[in-house]
Amino acid sequence: MAKVILAEKPSVGRDIAAFLGATKKYDGYLEGNGYIVTWAFGHLVTLKKPDEYDPKLKRWSLDTLPFIPETFKLTTVGNPGSKKQYGIIKKLFKSADEIICATDAGREGELIFRYILAMSGCEKKPIKRLWLNSLTEEAIKDAFDNLKPGDDYNNLYAAARCRSESDWIVGLNATRSYTVQHGRKGILWSVGRVQTPVLAMIARRDDDIRAFVPELFWELMTNYRDAVFEYSGKRFMEKDKAEDKLSKIQGHPFAITKVKTKKETVAPPMLYDLTELQRDMNRRYGMSAADTLKEVQTLYESKYITYPRTDSRFLTNDMKGKVPAIFSSLSKIKDKEISQLDLNNLPFSKRIVDNKKVTDHHAIIPTGKIPHNLSGYSNNVYDAIVTQTIAAFYPPCLKDITNVEGVTNDVTFKAKGVHITSPGWMTLFPHKKSDKQELPKFTVGESGDHKPYVKEGKTKPPKHFTENSLLGAMETAGKMVDDEELREALKEKGIGTPATRASIIETLISRKYIERNKKTLSVTNFGRYLYAIIQDHSLKSPELTGEWESKLREIEQGKLAPERFMESIASFTKDIIQQSTMWSVDAKIIGICPKCGKHIIEGRRGYGCSGWKEGCTFVLWKEYKTLTLRIAQARELLQRKILLHPVMLPEQGSAILCMTEKGNIIDISVPVSQRKPFEAYGKSRVRRQNNYPAATARATKIKEQ
Repeated sequence: MAKVILAEKPSVGRDIAAFLGATKKYDGYLEGNGYIVTWAFGHLVTLKKPDEYDPKLKRWSLDTLPFIPETFKLTTVGNPGSKKQYGIIKKLFKSADEIICATDAGREGELIFRYILAMSGCEKKPIKRLWLNSLTEEAIKDAFDNLKPGDDYNNLYAAARCRSESDWIVGLNATRSYTVQHGRKGILWSVGRVQTPVLAMIARRDDDIRAFVPELFWELMTNYRDAVFEYSGKRFMEKDKAEDKLSKIQGHPFAITKVKTKKETVAPPMLYDLTELQRDMNRRYGMSAADTLKEVQTLYESKYITYPRTDSRFLTNDMKGKVPAIFSSLSKIKDKEISQLDLNNLPFSKRIVDNKKVTDHHAIIPTGKIPHNLSGYSNNVYDAIVTQTIAAFYPPCLKDITNVEGVTNDVTFKAKGVHITSPGWMTLFPHKKSDKQELPKFTVGESGDHKPYVKEGKTKPPKHFTENSLLGAMETAGKMVDDEELREALKEKGIGTPATRASIIETLISRKYIERNKKTLSVTNFGRYLYAIIQDHSLKSPELTGEWESKLREIEQGKLAPERFMESIASFTKDIIQQSTMWSVDAKIIGICPKCGKHIIEGRRGYGCSGWKEGCTFVLWKEYKTLTLRIAQARELLQRKILLHPVMLPEQGSAILCMTEKGNIIDISVPVSQRKPFEAYGKSRVRRQNNYPAATARATKIKEQ
């Protein structure tokens, strides 16, 4: 009786084989004790390309869109190594009496196994599921003791298949539609169900920053007994008014009128899921989400931590008996920290243990196996997981929050102070310092001299996305939420999954739609153009993408039929094609008016606002000096919200030059893929010709011409 086990990677296959005593080595598998252990290299089987359904689809044309297969077909991944390994697996599956799925215990792992199973024609064989939470010997034994029928995971597979097929349908049709209509030779406009809303979030944030106009303000402050008090009213938008109020209180004593202290309890941090770990590593060390995922995968395969691709921050009830042993083992490296815990009476609160909030896998915690010679990022990530796990069981941090009010010549002031009475879990995070002042002890009725002053400030623009803040926004479908428990409630409708968010960011970077600059992420000229040509709001909507992810979860839970979800995707795709072709055919509508928000339409002499009857006078003339402004260039102008300066370069012909927000000067009269910085044209040569004098070498806000 041959039992064939399929792991997702060779390293995991070797761990399972070692546990089973399957030590005989063959090409692509190990055998022994009645088991054959083989492995995939991740995805070995994938969905066929369009032209494999119909050769006519090899040519990209709007006439063939939308293309939605009635039945999806599978093929092997293209490289020879993958084809060879698939052949080995297929042969083993055909001869097996029972097949055990040991791919990663989650949606994508299930998809990898089921696609191989389907293509090899072995779906009717007896199937079992091995669900691994870690790769320690104890965890593997527990998993084999609790083998489940493969049919128990049919809903998980249905959700995985819907995710795969919906991405294929939307990606294929939207990408072909926008590339055919808006691409130039050699340019591919890649549009996706998940990546495009993420691009849109970054582009909108960059637009908000670019459009931000800082405003000065003034605050009235005073120092009394080395404590800083601020004026109780609104801050001043005019300096004279602030100084008038200052002159009113100068020379008058300051008296304390109210002192109120309340106690505040700050709960320990929750355990890590993958997204929160990635956010924390980016915040602390500037690590990319992809780098963190790579490190945790290595730590998992080295048996140092539990399964990392999880979206849960909780443990299950059955873990209660295992945690004390894990801490006992970790005492070898964290003795001081763990010695503060009573291992026989750990506080398993609802913030730590909740079966209802664990789906595929529990939170990321250490296994208790002590690593050796970790360095750099590996050590940072491992130490963070260990410390976070210990901190979750520490007592809360206790604070006294004191609010004090004072008055001088009928002008009231307030101050807030924080005093930590018991640091609790915060002793494990010495870098987390409070930015609140500690106040001296005040008594109502006391008075004395003070030092009032006016402090000038300036409103600040929104911050560029970092991977930390972008991952947080993806987790909550664009909503910026700091509170841990509120994020938990919103993550059901996040964009992507913890396992895919890093790859979404890396895909946008590799396609040059966004760029990473130290910790920040910003949209590129290439990405901004793509964002501009996609006029269908739903394709850029994080909320809609979050709704889809919520429906995929419902499919996993057996609450939604896969067919209904795919019907909605087919309908959505048809709408995309209709919308995109409408915008292409009806070229009169080219963008949004920067003054009033109505449509910009093409007229005989220019591109003007459709709200002209209501008094909007915005217009871009088609003929500007010696140049003719084409529709595509006008669209880019409107998206960038800057007026591009024209210049004649004898060697280059007509050029339309623009300084971007990062100081690079580009020429939009050439295709995006061929653009070069202005320096390539010779800045000094152009200035000598007085075609582009230094005085105008900066972008100006778009305005009436």
